[in-house]
Amino acid sequence: MTFETVIGLEVHAQLQTQSKLFCGCATEFGSPANTRTCPVCLGLPGSLPVVNKRAVEMAIRTGLALNCTVRPTNQFARKNYFYPDLPKGYQISQYDQPICENGRLEFKANGTPKSVRIRRAHLEEDAGKNSHTGARSFVDLNRAGTPLIEIVTEPDLRSAEEVVLYLKTLRDVLMYIDVCDGNMEQGSLRCEPNLSLRPAGSDGFGTKVELKNINSFKFVKDAIDYEIKRQTKVLTEGGTVHQETRLWDIERSQTMVMRSKEEAHDYRYFPDPDLVPLAISDDWIAELQSTIQELPDDRHQRFLKDYGLPDYDAGVLTSSRALADYFEACVTLFPEPKLISNFMMSEFLRELHQSGTAVESSPVSPERLVGLLTLVHDQTISLKVAKEIFPELYAGNKSAAQLVEEKGLRQLSDEGALSALIDAVIEQHPAQVTQYRGGKEAVLGFLVGQVMKRSGGQANPQKVNALFKIRLAR
Repeated sequence: MTFETVIGLEVHAQLQTQSKLFCGCATEFGSPANTRTCPVCLGLPGSLPVVNKRAVEMAIRTGLALNCTVRPTNQFARKNYFYPDLPKGYQISQYDQPICENGRLEFKANGTPKSVRIRRAHLEEDAGKNSHTGARSFVDLNRAGTPLIEIVTEPDLRSAEEVVLYLKTLRDVLMYIDVCDGNMEQGSLRCEPNLSLRPAGSDGFGTKVELKNINSFKFVKDAIDYEIKRQTKVLTEGGTVHQETRLWDIERSQTMVMRSKEEAHDYRYFPDPDLVPLAISDDWIAELQSTIQELPDDRHQRFLKDYGLPDYDAGVLTSSRALADYFEACVTLFPEPKLISNFMMSEFLRELHQSGTAVESSPVSPERLVGLLTLVHDQTISLKVAKEIFPELYAGNKSAAQLVEEKGLRQLSDEGALSALIDAVIEQHPAQVTQYRGGKEAVLGFLVGQVMKRSGGQANPQKVNALFKIRLAR
């Protein structure tokens, strides 16, 4: 029997607010343990939560960007469970009245459009973090109360590859609208796939297994692929897949049982008596809709149309808003989109990656990059030279023109000087000249290379090539 994989996702995205969801404690990452806490996020008796308006606005903007309906009235609920990282003994979340619902997110899988239905997107507070060292366990509650939006899909995904593409598309959207920094390593974006198998061609659902808190595209793919193989083996051998929550063990490259999977009734949801329902007006929704700028897919399509870029280039350049903004700033100054695109995707991104620098913090401004590429375009220097001096441009404050002058890197374009070099090469290599005139055109590359060698690499190769053809046609 062959099986079909059915996957739904729960994605937790940490919202980029400066304070927590129900108190004024800072949300910054990396503070000493338990220093960003107060009576509210510690759940001390007598403390009362106050909703962070900025978090609500970010949730609404997320819903709008994901084509959701924003509920005019929504309610916070208490989700009861007992773990050391949840000091109140319950999590404030949303249950039957989420802030956003019935959306969709579209992407391409192997060139084919794919639409994933989004069941709901709701606000909730994060828990703290447990860590274990030998026989000892520690709890850091700095993260407790951090605002999250949980985005839940329908079971519309069919493979690990589709899951990764969905996650990358979702991450791009959330970063474009400035609601999440997308830093998976720091836990700002975490994924929980719900996976089951069913006989191919059937419409029912198999027993669902949840994979908990995965914070890497690679680990998501590895965990899903492993779980598909595990469940396939169990079913093929006549066994039963149990509904449970499993963890991805990175070191062993396998999933491990964490606990039996809870149902909604196990959490004993009920409306939080300390928080009144949120009322969201049409005017507020319209105001927030106006703040949503061009989304990644729309910008991708515009780059194809307006700049004539290949699909791959447009995909890379629109993968982050900062990178797309940088590219468009360059094109505004210097309307040579393909030259700019090629250089950004190679030299520019390489230097950013090696130095661990964000695009918006690049030491090379659009003006300085354009200054370098203008020298290439007007044939003052070759593209090879531009690539060679770019690391120095990146690391220092000098302009491209200054570096070229100081190093004497200008291309030799004077026809008289180039003709003299060409004559010398023709005289020195009569056999190759005869071969070229006899129809072996490939030998021209050798002759041009000899001129480049004689000029110390400074001869303009395009002009040398053209002059050679004229000279050898006589």
